[in-house]
Amino acid sequence: MSLTLTEKIINAHIIDGNPVKGSEIGLKIDQTLTQDATGTMAYLQFEAMGIPQVKTERSVAYIDHNTLQSGFENADDHRYIGSVAKKHGIYFSRPGNGICHQVHLERFGKPGKTLIGSDSHTPTCGGLGMIAIGAGGLDVAVAMGGGAYYITYPEIVGIKLTGKLNDWVSAKDVILKVLQELSVKGGVGRVMEYFGDGVKTLSVPERATITNMGAELGATTSIFPSDKLTKQFLKAQGREQDYTELSADENAVYDKILEINLSELEPLAACPHSPDNIKTVRELSGADPTNQPVAVNQVCIGSCTNGSLLDLLKVAHILKGKTVHETVDLSISPGSKQVFNMLSNPVSDGVSALSDLISAGARILEATCGPCIGMGQSPCSAGVSLRTFNRNFLGRSGTKDAQVYLVSPETAAASALTGVFTDPRCLGEMPEFTTPENFHINDNMITLPADATDAHNVKIIRGPNIKELPVNSPLSDKITASVILKVEDNITTDHIMPAGAKILPLRSNIPAISEHCFTVVDETFPKRAKQAEKGIIVGGTNYGQGSSREHAALAPLFLGIKAVLCKSFARIHRQNLINNGIIPLTFINESDYDNIEQGDELTIDNSQFTIHNITKNIDIPVKSEFTERELAMLKAGGLLNLTRGGELK
Repeated sequence: MSLTLTEKIINAHIIDGNPVKGSEIGLKIDQTLTQDATGTMAYLQFEAMGIPQVKTERSVAYIDHNTLQSGFENADDHRYIGSVAKKHGIYFSRPGNGICHQVHLERFGKPGKTLIGSDSHTPTCGGLGMIAIGAGGLDVAVAMGGGAYYITYPEIVGIKLTGKLNDWVSAKDVILKVLQELSVKGGVGRVMEYFGDGVKTLSVPERATITNMGAELGATTSIFPSDKLTKQFLKAQGREQDYTELSADENAVYDKILEINLSELEPLAACPHSPDNIKTVRELSGADPTNQPVAVNQVCIGSCTNGSLLDLLKVAHILKGKTVHETVDLSISPGSKQVFNMLSNPVSDGVSALSDLISAGARILEATCGPCIGMGQSPCSAGVSLRTFNRNFLGRSGTKDAQVYLVSPETAAASALTGVFTDPRCLGEMPEFTTPENFHINDNMITLPADATDAHNVKIIRGPNIKELPVNSPLSDKITASVILKVEDNITTDHIMPAGAKILPLRSNIPAISEHCFTVVDETFPKRAKQAEKGIIVGGTNYGQGSSREHAALAPLFLGIKAVLCKSFARIHRQNLINNGIIPLTFINESDYDNIEQGDELTIDNSQFTIHNITKNIDIPVKSEFTERELAMLKAGGLLNLTRGGELK
């Protein structure tokens, strides 16, 4: 039987269940990653399991999100994570070493392996031919302990690439085109597998841009084959031994095929406030005489999506010998220390690409997530910000009325010079940019764990901001509670649990961070939820899309939320709710959404998961399609209760 690449890797890693589409399967996980915004909680959960050493082939803890140290909280969390990593067999990527996805691609990712990470953009390593999946921190903790990671066996969408990108059209434009075709809900329950002759024209960093932003489709993951270009990339990283050739069988059957001719693409932009709100840069640049070009106030280049050496060399070429427009503030965040170092290497004229960026007026930031996660560089009031990032949700930048567009580095750089949206194809012929034969390799900012025999001597360092985990109680027979909040479609985890410089430092302090829960939607929510002591949330479609942050479940748990009833859930958030013992239910008839108002009192019979609206005296039919494992978690009050002191399965 001919198999897709996805099926080959998944089938080789199934340790529970059968390879049947739509059924639940448990996967053996080879590698894990965490970052500091989610890592503290993940390691508190791992400690609670009482397992002395991780059981994966490689687990890495990265410091890349919370690097703005305006108080003791972030620095304390970093010390805690570093000490846990040293004690429990985890590699520790120190602050300044780079963004987790970029560094993992460079130094640790291996074709054919499985990776889960407590960050929704973990699929970046699909550019190397890995099954790399974003997950909640508790799922990562279980995987580190040797437990399986459970998913629904996905549908596989084959994205056939033909042709070759024209000058100044980039990989970012490819994924924006996919988002335009499929929407932010189009990948739910699916894997995006790229194939076709066009794949051979894309370098590994370009492939990684596409798989990174596949998270915005809601996809389980995205993957490219591992081929000669993969081997070239790994050899340049000094890791040729990690190469394995992998591809789909010639007659592999996909559940759906989307064909994209790279030769026909043009520069695109995701307009406010969603990654699938796509227009051509040509439209926004005023090429149509009936439209004025959109003026630009800020340009931010970098992130795990577009912070590769290839991306920034193109930007440096565009900016060389020029000056950023007087109305534009330009910042650049290299994806890793390796990229940063190589930008500083002198080129043929004795001047480095880094020097060209600085001379043009760019503000060079740390090799961290920075403005992508709302950690600084907030735009001016009502400002237009062009960003090479992966999300442009309302308020994510730190300025609620900002107009954030997602664009390629080429479009961003060209627009930074003119002060208006500018089609980079006006730059003329593009020189050839290639992956270097040898990357500058220096892993001195990766701390190795203690030898297993010495691990017991390592002391865990806990700062005062690190509070106890909130843990749910076993499920009762019946829940009677009021609807504390009713929200619309496409509620993101940024709506539920905002990021940003003021809130991110509280990630290890659930009581404190819960004060910000849903305040983007309703500033009174935390107070009302605490007063009610228990409550229910009602939502629309694609509830919980975006980040993998389990704090969007932990904070509602702390505030007494017992169930969430909506039209449909995003994959990771639904699992995070179950992991924490909060019941996720969906309407059988979406029209019943209109039969519940905020403040209505509902009763949920947990024997059959039926709902009665006491206030309106009507029954609300709902779906409760839980697997035996999920039901066991809910009954126990969450995954931690189920696994604590027991065997991981």
